[in-house]
Amino acid sequence: MRKVRRGANRGYEAFFSKIKRIMVAIFKLMVFVLAIPVVLLIRLIRPWFLVRFGVLTSNRIGHFALDTELYLCELHAGINVPKQHYIDLFCHYRPVSNLQLARMWKRVLHVWPTLIIAQILRVNRLFWVDTTHEVGHNTHGDRDVLNLLDRLPPHLAFTDEEFAQGEAGLKEMGIPSGSSFVCLIVRDSAYLDSVFPGVNYAYHNYRDSNIQNYVLAAEELADRGYYVIRMGVTVHKVIKSNHPKVIDYATNGMRSDFMDIFLGANCAFCISVGTGYETIPLIFRKPIAYVNMVPIGYFYTYRAQSLGIFKHHYCLNHNRKMTFSEIIGYGLGFTLSTSDYEAKGVQLIENTPEEILDLVIEMAERISGSWQPKEGDELLQKRFWQIFPTDTKTVDGKSLYGEIRASIGASFLRNNQDWLQ
Repeated sequence: MRKVRRGANRGYEAFFSKIKRIMVAIFKLMVFVLAIPVVLLIRLIRPWFLVRFGVLTSNRIGHFALDTELYLCELHAGINVPKQHYIDLFCHYRPVSNLQLARMWKRVLHVWPTLIIAQILRVNRLFWVDTTHEVGHNTHGDRDVLNLLDRLPPHLAFTDEEFAQGEAGLKEMGIPSGSSFVCLIVRDSAYLDSVFPGVNYAYHNYRDSNIQNYVLAAEELADRGYYVIRMGVTVHKVIKSNHPKVIDYATNGMRSDFMDIFLGANCAFCISVGTGYETIPLIFRKPIAYVNMVPIGYFYTYRAQSLGIFKHHYCLNHNRKMTFSEIIGYGLGFTLSTSDYEAKGVQLIENTPEEILDLVIEMAERISGSWQPKEGDELLQKRFWQIFPTDTKTVDGKSLYGEIRASIGASFLRNNQDWLQ
């Protein structure tokens, strides 16, 4: 009897699922038909009032945060602003990676239902090839080539109620009010595997790091008075530390979309491997310490509060580490696939716990104003930037870098002077 009922229930579920799909298809068709006169109307009024449509890349938090902030920065700076009266209407590219961020963007953007905007864009592209009514991409994509983040204030803010909620969240994690904390985000494949099952993202694995290599640095910061919060929506491993100020927020059950944004917006700085979450502290103008950054050519050079070190490149054919010039010469400065490194016989070696420790100490001391460079540090920085491919352009001829404002970890350069060849 139970087997019969289970089979009947599955039959009902399949039937109603099919009905739902049919109803959604009918509704989309209706919206598509209604979008035709809407597109005609916005084209007729274009000489007096321009209506543009855009899709927020909200399924990936890095693009959702940084691309959107740079769009607002460009408007703020008078870049890519229409010369006539206009309005920009947006929708989300689903699934939305963070609902709190979506809620906050809605306060400063006109965000409409995806189904409506998507059908209007489809009609606009189907019958008339004209991008005038599309917002399009930022001038340099997600690269802040114009150094706008250093020049302009953040475009997002928390309400009083949200700030109180965030303070309560910190208290629940055992972080007293007014305490300084650092966000630590280390990439592994768990998030993409869980959100996009069946999609092979293994080509990104060259960016992964071992979370245990960060324990030494995290505990040093904790001894200096910081709370260190390990971030992440879904991760493979817990961070192994018994220090009471090292909190594995990614695995302790306290994680939420709201606290992800609140923590990133209010941290003292963020330690990152060059992955999506770091863009949250970035758009709130927080310093970023980049560890295990690769490929080197995509290092974020445009902020004075960026400090970074890189994975070592080991040539298997010659049984030695490659120099910086060799990495660039072999075309590895911009390699974006695990298989490409393997095909060229190059193994990426993670930064040691000691290298990570040196970097975060330098960042903490830079922020406090107590960091002092040693003799020769400035020369090593200059040698690095002389080799760095600052004249690189994108496939459409745009510069990949603006004014170089970032710094490389001083200890990393001191200890790898042979690398600077």
